[in-house]
Amino acid sequence: MRQIIKQIFTAICLAVIPIVAFAYDVEVDGIYYNIGNSTKTATVVSNGKNSYSGRITIPKRVSSGGMTYPVTAVGDEAFEECNKLTSVTIPNSVTSIGDAAFSYCKGLTSVTIPNSVTSIGESAFSNCSGLTSVTIPNSVTSIGDGAFSGCSGLTSVTIPNSVTSIGDEAFYGCSELTSVTFNAEKCTKMGSYSYLVFIGCTSLTSLTIGDRVTIIPNYAFYGCSGLTSVTIPNSVTSISE
Repeated sequence: MRQIIKQIFTAICLAVIPIVAFAYDVEVDGIYYNIGNSTKTATVVSNGKNSYSGRITIPKRVSSGGMTYPVTAVGDEAFEECNKLTSVTIPNSVTSIGDAAFSYCKGLTSVTIPNSVTSIGESAFSNCSGLTSVTIPNSVTSIGDGAFSGCSGLTSVTIPNSVTSIGDEAFYGCSELTSVTFNAEKCTKMGSYSYLVFIGCTSLTSLTIGDRVTIIPNYAFYGCSGLTSVTIPNSVTSISE
């Protein structure tokens, strides 16, 4: 009777507790991928929270079923909440880093972004408190909303000439950020009319804005209590609230 009751109890638990499954097509050397049937390319994906740890080097190509596929993307949430991940090297075959790809990887201290990447998704590196510096390559054209928000250890960042848009709160709450090299002369969008990218950067002391920016939106430097110098170019026609 006890055994029957136990079986019934187990069946009820399985019925009410959701089972989270992480789908992937192939696993190679501890890294999981989905294969695009139409694109014939591979995307790095997650196999669950904390599924990656230590130093990770993503290869340029993976083989499966007698076929070889170039790795062209780090997918949405691929490394999210992998707290034991310390460094990632991304190959120059990758063109995009997805939304929340490395979000909350608090142990991540080093990431190599190659000059093949053109887009960094929303919250891609948000709350990676161990990151101290990031070099964004001269291939990136867009940085998503909150891409580096909450990176409290980040002290310097270089935004290259290739960047044309930076999303809302991209560097929100980067409280140790002191140095920003803004070379993005083609940048026409820094945030929306709500928030600029550097809100809450309390250690930021100076900033030069690219000469293609036309609007400085509301709350542009809200909470930047250490800011002593801002260079605003002739292209700016409106400074909001």
